[in-house]
Amino acid sequence: MTQSPAVRTPGRSGPVRIGERAARTLVAELARINDPKAALLVGAAPESAVLAAAIEALLPGDTLTLVPAGTASSAGLREHVTAQGRWVAERVRVVDTLAEAEPAAVVVAGEAFVGTADEARTSIESLTKYLADGGVLSVATAPGRTAGAAAELDRQSALYGVGNDLVLRNNPPVRVHRLRFTPADVAAADRLAPAYRPSSVPLTRTMHIDSNGVAAAGITLGLAALARLARPKSKLWLLPALAAAPVAAFFRDPERDVPEDPSAVVASADGQVLSVQRLHDERFGDGEWLRIAVFLSVLDVHVNRSPVAGKVVDYFVADGGFVNAMKPDAEHNVAAYTVLDTTRGTVVVAQRTGLIARRIVQRAPVGTLLARGERFGLIRFGSRTDVYLPAEAAEPLVGPGDKVVGGSTVIARWR
Repeated sequence: MTQSPAVRTPGRSGPVRIGERAARTLVAELARINDPKAALLVGAAPESAVLAAAIEALLPGDTLTLVPAGTASSAGLREHVTAQGRWVAERVRVVDTLAEAEPAAVVVAGEAFVGTADEARTSIESLTKYLADGGVLSVATAPGRTAGAAAELDRQSALYGVGNDLVLRNNPPVRVHRLRFTPADVAAADRLAPAYRPSSVPLTRTMHIDSNGVAAAGITLGLAALARLARPKSKLWLLPALAAAPVAAFFRDPERDVPEDPSAVVASADGQVLSVQRLHDERFGDGEWLRIAVFLSVLDVHVNRSPVAGKVVDYFVADGGFVNAMKPDAEHNVAAYTVLDTTRGTVVVAQRTGLIARRIVQRAPVGTLLARGERFGLIRFGSRTDVYLPAEAAEPLVGPGDKVVGGSTVIARWR
């Protein structure tokens, strides 16, 4: 049996373990596509967490083809698949070599890429032959150990946009890259569920803390430790220590029930509606826009979600000031604009800074498909989020003063 180039592991680096959380991230694209689809897992082994995650992600109309890892045999894989029961056995096929596989909507490398940039490039080229148009290749690297492969994948990520995630809860930590080499169909976004992201730490089943909050809380605790070492008799260290919990709470990231109604436009953030108005903005094209502006206080959840299903076609930052986000002049504050192409027309989400908010995080590169209600970024410490919709195509359902919940409240409906 010829070993797949996707799972070559040079001796100087050694194999990289992929745990349950990293495995779930690797198969995230498979799990979020609601339509029947074909998937290909290259480098599968019976004991692999990636294989278990891929099988768990299967829907009734899906098929999954497995190419054995260098340490596994086709016969052993077939026995493992059969042992999972008839439902799995009917949907999972094992082939002896990669050459026997057929194009798939999602191709997953079951073992992490290691080695040099040239070796990573060779592996990528071998796997892209098996991607259907608009399909996604999902691979992992251990950045601290395989800098060459990681750098090459970072370069490839800029093609047609899907994104990558750093999974810290893996030993060693790995970065999962999701690559697309041909443009995705905009209509495909309507058939997606919000992507699983490991960029937040679960506290309970329904409440997470964004990774920014974990970092911020860690910094405050570090300052407390330094203060106590520097002045052991002083109680000043209590100030940063006590601030860690509320700082982390600011970055809370709760699960939300996203409406299934395809005509619904949901709030992009938690907060209070400031204004609902029709206006012109030539930056986004001719015609009139319906803009719904929402103010986020420091007590609101600051994770931003896509109001509609669509494809990111542009992203830019406009310079400006830092006026209180509740004032009309905040329209001229520094803002990040994410432009979405949808089956109903262009939709724009503006993440605006405020008097305190000075940092905008946007995690959806150009080319990314976003499901309605999917997380795509956040703004730190009080701000404003505006949603622009084609005025003739959407009817507002909220007014000034209304409270909205990001990803759940229907703020408008397509006509």
